[in-house]
Amino acid sequence: MLWVLLLLVAWVAAGISCARLCLAAVEAARPGPPEGAVHERQLSLYEAAFLAGGPHRVTELTLVSMHRRRMLLLAHTGWATVVVPDGEDDLERSVIGAIGPAGQARIGAVRAAASAADAVRALADRLVSAGLAVPDPARASVASAVRAVQGAAALTVALAAAALLLPREQSANAPLLGWFALPLLLTLGCLAIARIEVHPYTRWASPDGQRLLGTLSTARGTLTAVAVRGVAALDDPHLRAALTSDRRARVTHRSH
Repeated sequence: MLWVLLLLVAWVAAGISCARLCLAAVEAARPGPPEGAVHERQLSLYEAAFLAGGPHRVTELTLVSMHRRRMLLLAHTGWATVVVPDGEDDLERSVIGAIGPAGQARIGAVRAAASAADAVRALADRLVSAGLAVPDPARASVASAVRAVQGAAALTVALAAAALLLPREQSANAPLLGWFALPLLLTLGCLAIARIEVHPYTRWASPDGQRLLGTLSTARGTLTAVAVRGVAALDDPHLRAALTSDRRARVTHRSH
């Protein structure tokens, strides 16, 4: 009856990992300020960009805004060139600082450096304090819990395979697989629910942040569309190519 011990291990792994994911999801969805304070709040474009796509989206919005005002030149080849070296706010100044004293740098490098700058971290802290963004520890906890459930599902399959290799009558295989199917269904069901319920706010926005994002109309202008939907919302193919050149380069490199 060694297979019973293997089944017990599968159940323990499935139960603990699913419980951990439920607790992490509840913590990530914990309410922020009172409802009235949230509903009265108006999101700035920078705040909307962070809630929709995180630090990189904020930097992309800043790049597009500066390019449209002729403060930067974003070439379709993937280079950013400073035209006006004086930013109007901390985020613009962080982008100029990321480009460096040479006045020109690869957009991918600028995006990475500016996204990690103090200005973006300050924006994130303000949104977390307002209850609109999920704190980094909560997001990391949910992501770790999801990986644990995925591991438990894989472990259940491995233990079932090991149990099948144990000596027994061939006719006993069918009920044995039925027993192992139960913890597997538990983990897969938990992952399916997490995909529907947890995924929207494990990235950046809390439930309240998601509701405020839903009030923004991308018809208000290009910058609003970029904040909510990213660079895919750009009508200018050359500007879109400039902001995605580093991603295409990575895909090309991997294909080779």
